[in-house]
Amino acid sequence: MVMYLFSPLFAQKNISGYKTTVPDSTLKSFGLFESDIPIEISLQFDLSTYLRTKPKEDYLKAKITFHISNTDSIKRSVLLRTRGVFRNQYCTFSPIELNFKKADFGYSDLNRISKIKLVPECRYGSQNENYVLREYLVYKLFNVLTDTSFRVRLLTITYLDSEKKKKPVKQFGFFIEPVEMLTSRTNTIQVSSGNITQKNIVPEIMDRIAIFNYMIGNYDWSIPGQHNIKVIKSLVVIDSVPLGIAVPYDFDWTGIVDAAYAIPAENVGTQSVRERIFQGICRRREVYQKALAEFSYHKPEFYKVINDFQYLNQNEKREMTDYLDEFFIQLGGRSHLLDYLVNACKDF
Repeated sequence: MVMYLFSPLFAQKNISGYKTTVPDSTLKSFGLFESDIPIEISLQFDLSTYLRTKPKEDYLKAKITFHISNTDSIKRSVLLRTRGVFRNQYCTFSPIELNFKKADFGYSDLNRISKIKLVPECRYGSQNENYVLREYLVYKLFNVLTDTSFRVRLLTITYLDSEKKKKPVKQFGFFIEPVEMLTSRTNTIQVSSGNITQKNIVPEIMDRIAIFNYMIGNYDWSIPGQHNIKVIKSLVVIDSVPLGIAVPYDFDWTGIVDAAYAIPAENVGTQSVRERIFQGICRRREVYQKALAEFSYHKPEFYKVINDFQYLNQNEKREMTDYLDEFFIQLGGRSHLLDYLVNACKDF
C-alpha cells in the first residue's frame, strides 16, 4: 500500500507558481526547459522606472514577445517586478519576476506557469555577460547529477522602453524553472518549514549537494531557513519518517563564476570566494568515498557542459575548467579530499 505522509516538520506549501485553471490538454508544449537552444525574447515595459526604483511590491505592466522564428512570434501582456536581495541593490538590472497569470500563450507548459524568475546580466559590459553565462552553466552542471534540480533556459533578451526614453538594451539572461514545475515533473511537493537541518534531508542527496557546492566554491547556502535551497519531498513515501530533497539555486556568489562583487563575509574566514569551504554534515569515511565516486564518474560530462557551450569564449571556459581541475586533482590525490571532508564536516 502506498502511503502519503505529511509530518509537521514538512508542512505542505501552497502551490502558487502554477495557474489554478487546468490547461487545455490538446495544446502542444512549447518545451520551455527541454532544449539548450537560446530563446529570443523581447520585454517592453517602463525601463526608466525599473532601473530607478526597482519595484519589489508593485508590478509594472509589460509585454513579452517570444520570437519563435523570423516569421512567427507570440506577444502577450504580463506583469513585471524585481526580486532578490544583494543583486537587487547592487545590480543595474535587478533580477526579475514575471507574472504570467492572465496570459494565454497557446502552449500547455507556458499556460501553466503563474510566475517565473528571470536572471539578467547584472550591469552593462562584457564581463557581466560572462557572469550570467557562467551561472547558467552551473545550473547545467548540477543537472548532470540529478533530475531533482532546477532546469534553466538561456535567453537573448531585448529590453524595450515603453515610455521611449531609453534606447533598447540587448543582453543574455536565463529563466529558472518554477519550483511548482519541478515538483510536478518529479512527483514531489514543496515544504515550507524553516525547522529543517541537514539531518532531515535524504543522506545521499545531502552529501551530493554539499560536495557539489564545495566543487563550485559555494559557501552561500544553508538548509535551515532554506537559504538558496528549496526543500521538496516525495509524494510517495514508504519510510515512516519522510526525509526531504534539497535543491540548490542562485550560484552567482561562487568561485567558479568569480563575480567581481562576490566578496566573502568577514565571518566566513576566507579572502576570496574561490577558496573552497565544505559545509556538509559528518559521515563515515566510506560514505564520503561513495559520494565522491559519483563526481568522478560524471567528470567527463561536467567538462563537456562547459567546453561545448558556444556562448563563452575560450578564456572564460578555461577559467571554469581550471577551477574544476583543482577539485579533481584534490579528489584524485591519494585520498586528500576524502581526508579533508572527514576533518572539515559539521556535526549538526
